[in-house]
Amino acid sequence: MSFSDALTLLGTDPPAVAALDRALGGALNLATGGAGEGILRMADARGSVLSLGRGAVHGIGRSLGRAQGRAERTELLHAAHTVIVVLAWFQALEERRLPVALDDLQLTRAEQLALAGASPATGRGAAFARSLAAVDAPVPAPHQPYEAVTDRLGHWYEALSERFLDFAEGLRVWSARTDAERAEARRALRTDLPREAVREYETLYARLAQEAPEFGFWTTQVEHRATRAEVRRSLAGITELLAGLPGTARPATDVALALARAAEAVLARPVLDASSGPEGVRVPTLREIYLDPDFRVREVSGGGAPATEAWWQEAPVRRDLTGYLAGALTSAASAEAPVLVLGQPGAGKSVLTRVLAARLPSAGFLPVRVPLRDVRTEDDLQTQIEQAVRTATGERAAWPDLVRSAGGLVPVLLLDGFDELLQTTGVHHSDFLTRVARFQRREAEQHRTVRALVTSRIAVADRARYPEGLVALRLEPFHPDQIRRWLAVWNERNADLFASRGLRPLTWEAVERHRALAAQPLLLTMLALYDAGDNALHRDGDGPLDEAELYEELLVTFARREIDKTGPHHTTAFDDEARERAELELQRLSLVAFAVHNRRRQWVSAAELDEDLAALLGRTAVEASGFRTPLGGAEVALGRFFFVQRAQSVRDGHVLATYEFLHATFGEYLVVRLALHVLTGLLAHRPTLAAAESSVDDDLAYTLLSYAPLSSRQMMRFAGHMVGRIPAAERRRLARLLIDVLEQHGQRTHEPHRAYRPTRFPASPGLRTSARHGVYGANLVLVILLLKGSATARELFPSWNDHGSAWHRHALLWRSSFDEEQWTDFALSLTVRRTWGERGRELEIGLRTASPEPPAPEPPEPADMNWLYRYPRGNDGPGWSRTYWEELRHKLDVSAGTNDGVVRHAMDPVFARLGPAVTTFLTSPDGPATSLAHDVLELLLGAGELSPEEEGALRARIVRGLDGVPPEVRARIARVLRWEDGPPGSGA
Repeated sequence: MSFSDALTLLGTDPPAVAALDRALGGALNLATGGAGEGILRMADARGSVLSLGRGAVHGIGRSLGRAQGRAERTELLHAAHTVIVVLAWFQALEERRLPVALDDLQLTRAEQLALAGASPATGRGAAFARSLAAVDAPVPAPHQPYEAVTDRLGHWYEALSERFLDFAEGLRVWSARTDAERAEARRALRTDLPREAVREYETLYARLAQEAPEFGFWTTQVEHRATRAEVRRSLAGITELLAGLPGTARPATDVALALARAAEAVLARPVLDASSGPEGVRVPTLREIYLDPDFRVREVSGGGAPATEAWWQEAPVRRDLTGYLAGALTSAASAEAPVLVLGQPGAGKSVLTRVLAARLPSAGFLPVRVPLRDVRTEDDLQTQIEQAVRTATGERAAWPDLVRSAGGLVPVLLLDGFDELLQTTGVHHSDFLTRVARFQRREAEQHRTVRALVTSRIAVADRARYPEGLVALRLEPFHPDQIRRWLAVWNERNADLFASRGLRPLTWEAVERHRALAAQPLLLTMLALYDAGDNALHRDGDGPLDEAELYEELLVTFARREIDKTGPHHTTAFDDEARERAELELQRLSLVAFAVHNRRRQWVSAAELDEDLAALLGRTAVEASGFRTPLGGAEVALGRFFFVQRAQSVRDGHVLATYEFLHATFGEYLVVRLALHVLTGLLAHRPTLAAAESSVDDDLAYTLLSYAPLSSRQMMRFAGHMVGRIPAAERRRLARLLIDVLEQHGQRTHEPHRAYRPTRFPASPGLRTSARHGVYGANLVLVILLLKGSATARELFPSWNDHGSAWHRHALLWRSSFDEEQWTDFALSLTVRRTWGERGRELEIGLRTASPEPPAPEPPEPADMNWLYRYPRGNDGPGWSRTYWEELRHKLDVSAGTNDGVVRHAMDPVFARLGPAVTTFLTSPDGPATSLAHDVLELLLGAGELSPEEEGALRARIVRGLDGVPPEVRARIARVLRWEDGPPGSGA
């Protein structure tokens, strides 16, 4: 925003702005694309800036009172900020004593053109003019500390003052002053003036914050007047913080009004549909129980890595979510790039969008919540928005019409579930955030300013491309005070139930043992529902539930309740028949989970599920179990579980009945549960005769586990907990059996359950047979490692002569079977260590810790060429070389993969100039063998970090290796290492 535009927006008379423009020689006019005439009169310009700027700031209250809505109010606020940036510098300049009177600072025509920015750098004052006219100064941002903003502004004032000094020094009047006067003026302009300008800016900014609270939100300096308890519940503070729109603001009409009503109604709904919970339990509404979470926030720039814990450590934990959101929604930057909200599964990302949507209409915004799982992924963003509006209101509206009907409300897109979009479409939507930013820029150009907020799991945040200016916000787990407050609301809501059944309220003492679970809002709700039946959390136990145990207890408990409701009365609490029926219910749910998992999306249609069940169980068995076309029985069986939602959704232009889990972790748990159940069941069906030992009927395991890997972080955590509950002896037996199955399945030629064909989209081709073999083998290896803790390649592939090669060949098959994201998850779940055993080289494979936010992979151990080329450990014999270095480069190129391409790109200069050194290998007594190219790079790049002994050993090995490469390569190495007189000890 230019200075003249800012003054005009704030109500300054156009003739006064024109007079200022004339005083600046037309600089303001030129800055906005006009033509400028005349000579700069600095004294007049200073007077006009001071007079008009002070008047505009003084009248900000009146200007805001005339605003027709949130968009106009926000524009006025940014205009006021633009004015005080310029005004502060001129007020500071007024206080400075300079050896040259401002009346004498007059420009020639050429200087005037430079000042106005008519041509780049044509005069010494051009830079000053551009900064003064366009006001490209730093602006406050709610994710930055106030001190960071003033520091950046101080540097901007320093640059502006330097440009002014450069302009003044080019005038004849400056050269007429003495050296001492000029030196004092330079010191004042370069040091005192910028520092004083910042102080003037801070004073003016504080004055504006008294007139408009948004200025406080932008710098997180203003505390909300309400009590902490009121602010911290259901984002109530946003309404109060952003209140104050004038009565003249244009109201929303038509579809926009319907959309606002639909959003506001959400607060009165229960936070969770717990119809499968204990009878009589009352789940609090969102307004009652939603607690504003703590958070961290940072701008993603350069090599930012918001998927890693280390990246977030530089950002402090904050507890002012309402203040931050108020600032973000009214800041200039949020109109150019979305805010990315990250969190663990169950952290409350989706609920945040629902509560925020409910609070925004009364604060001057129109929320448009778009659950990305419910819109057509192949459509563009505008079409997806229009789909979501129709789903929420039942009315069709083109996006431009919706914005026009919003009146004075500013649209805010709440795009929920970017992680689900990525997981279901892969890299095809990795640019989604940049497309959102482009949409915002286009809307701004059409004078339809729109804000956007996108939610995602942290786990997939590293797979997105980030637009410039994007800010990431990470939701933090609940701290003890929040958990206590949540429990107080829950207990108050269910006091009558507890009293009537003689149950104790759920206390912090009962929950504290499970604090890791209770810190996530969804899991805390699950704990409360679990305890509401019979105070299960109050019982003394061996220790806290782990995450998998909680899911198991909840699912089994809910299944038992449903059976008790529909089945005959039992004389005992839970007999064997009821237990078996509950297990069948959970297995049925698990098949639904596999239908979702194997399609790599978050939903499955009723028709698809019917086909899956018929293929796996047979049509007769499906009908007998309550499943019938079109899944009428399934609708009853699945719909009664609160964690399974039945919805109408639009896929490829058709309306479909679909099933999806309330939260993806329910499905992930059920997939792992059934996978381990099926694999463990192989022990019971293993032939007793030794002659039949090689034949294991793993058809169902292969069918279910050959479409998608189990290597996501959440699934590996579940699997780790569940495997830990299997007795040690049974784990060992099962691991041995699965190793046999791994060997056996490589010879599989038949396809069991041929009708089972889960595909991501109806028209998608089925997975290749070779890819299914790869996926199944990879899943078997993961389970074997979970059972054993670690394994050697010799144990995994006992029939192979070269076990290292066996691992390598299988890894190539797995990689070709996965897409890039699946391969990344799988690879990051493993560790590999090369070593030697009594029978030669060995490969040890283990699992990385499956924590919610695992640290970045540790650097692998240095590669030992002795291991790769099958020499003994510590080989101190002569070195060796190979001539196929060009083939290595060519094979990297032929693979045409991104990873290989990146490595090839980095190594191209080495291949081109030191090629033979890549395959020239040198030994070290009791140490690893290395290549000559490796040692040259290590010596070149590690200079100053190597010990004298390490550097000496490197130099000695390089000298030995030079005899094995052509003369031109020797000369290049000597030149690179700056051995002008030849290698040390060469006698050259």
